Amino acid sequence: MTALKVLILGGTTEAAALADLLAGDVRFDTTLSLAGRTQTPRRFPIPTRVGGFGGADGLAVHLREQQIDVVVDATHPFAAVISQNALIAAQSACVPPLAIRRPPWLPTADDRWTCVATMPDAVAALGVNASNVLLTIGRQDLVPFLEAPQHCYVIRSVDPPAMASLPPRAKIILARGPFDADSERRLLQEHAIDILVTKNAGGTATVAKLTAARQLRLPVIMVERPAKPDVPAVTTASDAIRQLERLHAQSSGTPRGL
Repeated sequence: MTALKVLILGGTTEAAALADLLAGDVRFDTTLSLAGRTQTPRRFPIPTRVGGFGGADGLAVHLREQQIDVVVDATHPFAAVISQNALIAAQSACVPPLAIRRPPWLPTADDRWTCVATMPDAVAALGVNASNVLLTIGRQDLVPFLEAPQHCYVIRSVDPPAMASLPPRAKIILARGPFDADSERRLLQEHAIDILVTKNAGGTATVAKLTAARQLRLPVIMVERPAKPDVPAVTTASDAIRQLERLHAQSSGTPRGL
């Protein structure tokens, strides 16, 4: 039996779940690739590489050299450049792509969301009056908030942000999800948060902050996702496994498409 060579572009809970499901399955020869933005990633039960490929051209070379049969884009919903490079590389190397796209969060009737397209738009939506703001946007997108130094920011991040990116009145909380609604509500209350700014990442690991904000009737500035390439996509790791199993059954290692 020929193993299907799978490259997972990861960094999400879905990528980790897919790696766990594929570990030890002799039908698949799987490698997980991480961009390296998280300083202390968890350990995975399959071979893992860390670092970029050098854009779409570099990824295409890797796909050819490693004779990859299918590339799974399980990157973050906001990793638009990586997803675009993955599609370009897959087309160049004649490798079928598959994406795992988790559904976005949707507001309920009790939510107080202001939806914006970009992080500068989120800064503008905060207004001119000083507020206590909880930022749960990661450490890569803080610079725009330097333009609104009147606010007091509580910034939650997995890894420490660069000092140069921090607004003058900022407190850093280092934490990794998942979080629950009770602890999120305590966080909002202890810091007297007036407004939450977050990305519409979807998923369950960090959704509790939205539940807590709803319970406290706090406004949320929601940064919407960038557009992603149109490729065959599923919403869960289990769905991805079924697609990979179908590819394996249809071929002897040279899949012809999804």
